[in-house]
Amino acid sequence: MNSLEFTTRTSSNGVVERDFTVGEVTGALWSPAPGSDCAPLVLMGHGGGNHRKSPAMVGRAQRLVAGGGFHVATIDAPGHGGRPRTAHDEREIALMQRTMAAGEPVGPIVQRYNAHLAGRAVPEWRATLDALQELPEIGTGGPVGYFGLNMGTAIGVPLTAIEPRITAAVFGLFWPESLVRAAGQITVPIEFALQWDDEHIPRASGLALFDAFASKDKTLHANAGRHKELPRFEADSAVHFFVRHLGGAATAPA
Repeated sequence: MNSLEFTTRTSSNGVVERDFTVGEVTGALWSPAPGSDCAPLVLMGHGGGNHRKSPAMVGRAQRLVAGGGFHVATIDAPGHGGRPRTAHDEREIALMQRTMAAGEPVGPIVQRYNAHLAGRAVPEWRATLDALQELPEIGTGGPVGYFGLNMGTAIGVPLTAIEPRITAAVFGLFWPESLVRAAGQITVPIEFALQWDDEHIPRASGLALFDAFASKDKTLHANAGRHKELPRFEADSAVHFFVRHLGGAATAPA
């Protein structure tokens, strides 16, 4: 098993940020200031074309640490961030770009490529979780959540379906076809975000994925707007969700 190695460390406003590697996987860990041992851990998956420390990921991580007292970990998906692309990655990305430039539906290509990435990323996430739980400030006994939208959902749904350590998850903004089977295996509490006027994912498709989860405790958050117009307050809602289901501080943003 690959061990976790920290490469950088910074601290600001009570949040400690550390970059790390687990084998060839690059990641980042945000934590409360020292003294908050064994706080719950939230894993976060980034969207397609982004990376572990894109502005949205940093903002969500800081909210989760400040509002819930959580540790928050991200890793770069295969072919993202500083990780090299394979020839398959290059072909699929080029095809997506040509399809979007032509104004044609890109959903089938995104689903196929993201399913391919999930097959590579899920084992990496499980190995990363193993390594994170070796840290004394996290440990093996605390609860674990998962937070991922777009490609973060494409990877997070199959991960949550097979990873018993994940006990609550926030998903959203993805098509159902490649995820229905895995969603039907998930029974942990779910919060799901959907954009009512999404130009890429038909409304009925988003609702079908929400319906596919076997969880008895699941909540749909449907907001007006297009695909990239998810309200920022949904990040605060995710903090409240994880505080409810993982424990943590009672200082989640109002």
